[in-house]
Amino acid sequence: MTELTAHTVKLKGTWSGDVKDRAILSYDDRFRRRILLTGERGTQVLLSLKEAQHLQSGDALVCGDGSLIEVVAAPERLIEIRCETEVLLLRMAWHLGNRHLPTQIERDCIRIRYDKVILDMVTGLGGDASVINEAFNPEGGAYGGLGRVLGHDHNTGDDIGQSLDQSHGHSHVHSHEPGHEHERGHSHDP
Repeated sequence: MTELTAHTVKLKGTWSGDVKDRAILSYDDRFRRRILLTGERGTQVLLSLKEAQHLQSGDALVCGDGSLIEVVAAPERLIEIRCETEVLLLRMAWHLGNRHLPTQIERDCIRIRYDKVILDMVTGLGGDASVINEAFNPEGGAYGGLGRVLGHDHNTGDDIGQSLDQSHGHSHVHSHEPGHEHERGHSHDP
């Protein structure tokens, strides 16, 4: 079978038409720049993007011949967290966010990838946790709309903050050390 190449991704909801094949991928396999994929029907596609992108279930890879390969989230081992009250569920979300865990928010539950330590933490905090096998589609994060995934590196993120400043018309004050605040773009020099 001839190998196709995809250099472009159309986001979920922005494309229509028949798909040539479907690539079923885990959460980790959906964050890629370059990878050889094999679809359900055996179609081989070389994904070759300019920079890494997190593919979401429902996105489409656009091949050089114009055909579309739909991205589908594969079922994975997850923890589904439910709580007796909304306040407890919010508190649980805070603890998960504090650990920078990819998190899928549903109307009445939270889903994360399986981790025994986190499972014990959730039950210790009073959450009702069950292990399930479902597709994982976590939130993109505060900067998900900028097409990148941020690590926990404690940089100032000035390039991202400038984009946000432009998008909602005001600047932000950031503190890098106790008692040391400055407005974005303000120099540390005397």
